[in-house]
Amino acid sequence: MLATFARTMYRRRRLVVAAWVLALVGTMVLGRVAGGEHRVDYAMPGSDSATVQQLLSERFPQQSGDTVQLVFEAPAGVADPAVAARIDAVQAEVRGLGHVTDVRPTAVSPDGTVALATVQLDATTEKVPVSAVEAILHAAARGSGEGLTVETGGPAAQNAESTEAGSEQIGMIAALLILLVAFGSVLAAGLPIVVALFGVGLSLAVAQLLLHLFVIPDWATMIMTMIGIGVGIDYALFIVTRYRTALGDGHGPEAAVVLAITTAGRAVVFAGGTVVISLVGLCAMGLDYLYGTAAATVTCVLVVLIASLTLLPALLGFIGTNIDRLRLPFVKGDRGERGLWARWSHVVQRRPVVTGAAALAVLILLAVPYASMRFGYPDAGTNPTSLSSRRAYDTVATAFGKGANGPYLVAVELDGDPTVLDRLTSALAATDGVAAVLPARLNDAGDTAALTVLPTTGPQEQATVDLLHRLRDDVVPTATEGSPARVYVGAAIAAFADESAYMGARLPWFIAAVIAVSFLLLLVVFRSVLVALKAAAMNLLAIGAAYGVMALALQGGWLGNLVGISESTPVPAWTPMMMFALLFGLSMDYEVFLLSRIREDYLATGDNAGAVARGMARTGRVITAAAAIMVTVFAAFMLGDQVIAKVVGLGLATAVLVDATVVRMVLVPSTMELLGDRNWWIPRWLDRALPHLDVEGHDEPVPAPLERTRPVEDLVLEPAGAH
Repeated sequence: MLATFARTMYRRRRLVVAAWVLALVGTMVLGRVAGGEHRVDYAMPGSDSATVQQLLSERFPQQSGDTVQLVFEAPAGVADPAVAARIDAVQAEVRGLGHVTDVRPTAVSPDGTVALATVQLDATTEKVPVSAVEAILHAAARGSGEGLTVETGGPAAQNAESTEAGSEQIGMIAALLILLVAFGSVLAAGLPIVVALFGVGLSLAVAQLLLHLFVIPDWATMIMTMIGIGVGIDYALFIVTRYRTALGDGHGPEAAVVLAITTAGRAVVFAGGTVVISLVGLCAMGLDYLYGTAAATVTCVLVVLIASLTLLPALLGFIGTNIDRLRLPFVKGDRGERGLWARWSHVVQRRPVVTGAAALAVLILLAVPYASMRFGYPDAGTNPTSLSSRRAYDTVATAFGKGANGPYLVAVELDGDPTVLDRLTSALAATDGVAAVLPARLNDAGDTAALTVLPTTGPQEQATVDLLHRLRDDVVPTATEGSPARVYVGAAIAAFADESAYMGARLPWFIAAVIAVSFLLLLVVFRSVLVALKAAAMNLLAIGAAYGVMALALQGGWLGNLVGISESTPVPAWTPMMMFALLFGLSMDYEVFLLSRIREDYLATGDNAGAVARGMARTGRVITAAAAIMVTVFAAFMLGDQVIAKVVGLGLATAVLVDATVVRMVLVPSTMELLGDRNWWIPRWLDRALPHLDVEGHDEPVPAPLERTRPVEDLVLEPAGAH
């Protein structure tokens, strides 16, 4: 069936390429014209912060949306008539913009040089179009000059300024250079790039339409782009490698395409399926924005997978035997079982205890810093000073204190007891860590009040989160004891703390589910209990190492400064959970390609040690190239401005690097050498009960080779006869 499909893609190549071009152009136009808006709701069901947001929406509808802060700074003083007139003009212009319900002056610094105005939006940041917030930023920029500086602050402004433009292009260029070294041919190196561009471009356009069906946050686009480019290039790399191997074995172009798709293509389908299964696991968290993120990312993986199985065979049909045109003279072919990876395997296998213990120690050492990771949301203070939100943050912190950038909002349902407000206000003001409590605001019905509490510490400091717990657990219950009033503490910092608690309780179940499914898949593929168990354990070790490196960078210090994180910074709770889903799926790629070759050789020879060495020799170079591509694509996102992109890029790059080197090239061969034939043990009853899944396509009929016209070393990454 797969052979027939591959042959059809080859013979109908003009129609296939035309269909892809039309689909890409048409979907991009449709997405631009009819696409939806990114939105997200981080409120955790049943949490205090969610209740506060609900009360604001119901009882303070004009103030239920998020705000943008206008920060005016004038050395001559904001009360100067000329300066005051210009401040009024900026506020008037902003008041007339879309999605703005009010602009109100809120504070003046003690020295009179800084004034704040609050721009009230009609919805939360995630639901207001970015273009509406950008209009506020432009109005503020026009108001600056002649002794007055106007900056915009707050999460909405920070979100509108976020951009990672250029990261994808840098990753693509680096990937192309690696492919040139791996293939030694400009034409062969360009094919995976073209396939990835088509797949990612189409999936991003489709995601614009999915915005009408799912709640998809804007950062999901970054995740899609990272994963789409990485797996798109990798999947095409594996198929092109098999195609060149088939040509080197003497097959014609059509037979080579069929052979590549029925072997490497089948493995690619399995690898892509495991990524999809891992991502679908995000739905177990029960949050709308994770449903949307899973839908968008799964769409991306499926589209690039389809591109690898349809567009790539068609393009190979046009290229034929010219795959090695425009060769690079300095790149030599793979020496196979006499090459570097074969020699390295023998080194590891001669000292399996020492090498295995060293690899395990490295992984554990890398994972140790994970204990220090804090969850929250990086504030504008982590942004570069080139952004207005960062300059606004610094000005407010200097003029009014750090806590003015991240206040808590206390909502009080009075239930007929208005006297509770005085007791509560006094108790809040007397709490350690509280800089000030602003006067309470009553709703029109007089049954609900809202108080703003300014901490003494900044939004992303641990002391601010500790203050939240003191307010909820001690201060509020004590102040309202004996009163029917109900009090809830919310706002952005509280919402992120509630999110961390919500996800923390469900994360173990999510991890257990993903591991269990992956274990079953590996058990079916490799017919070995120990191989499946080891693979799951090693994947966990690689991910733990990535978490540790992320945590170390988030502490600031030398590694943080290296990637642009200068101070201790928290990350959203969804970050490690999302990365686990991605990495556990991606790590299966290398697991399948390496272990399937080892198992194939073991079944043919019964020699475990030799099978390990030959399997590594046949896959070492291609796995290294694939991993290097993913590492560079992910690492390119560390060059952006946003801390989240830096951390996710660093974590993904670290995990892939560790997985393809320490795990696949050291820990796997050393443990397989130690276990010997026990690697392949499986109870007979289990072997009979499990379905048969042929990942490498050994059951497919192999086309007869033609007479070889060129040496294999000039054509392939892997030795002839490896298939």
